[in-house]
Amino acid sequence: MKNLFIKKFIGFLALFFILAPVFISTPLALAQGSYDFNKDSGLDQSADTGGFTTGSDAATVDSIVGRIIAVVLSMLGVVFMGFVIYGGIVWMTADGNEEKVKTANKIVMNSLFGLIIILSAYVLSSFLIKFFG
Repeated sequence: MKNLFIKKFIGFLALFFILAPVFISTPLALAQGSYDFNKDSGLDQSADTGGFTTGSDAATVDSIVGRIIAVVLSMLGVVFMGFVIYGGIVWMTADGNEEKVKTANKIVMNSLFGLIIILSAYVLSSFLIKFFG
């Protein structure tokens, strides 16, 4: 049993020392030159020829996703605000009917909870987009 452990340990050490230079030298090799994929591969030139915006004015994936998230969360905020208004109208037209008042109260409370969730998601995504973007 002990002999098997020693053989496995020696095999692990051998594998470690064989692979260690690969993992150590790769970041050093990547850090030596400044390779810009867009410029060096001709991607910027192709985009300019095609009439697309390049450089710092170009829309990046994170900015596009950020805009999509902002638009979706804004529309959801409008929907939940509509539910709050609808619940208020149901409450005002209840005419003292307890069942309608309870239904309206549920609608308003659920809409407010949804609005709070949407606003917190909007604030969180806005922070993350500005922090990482």
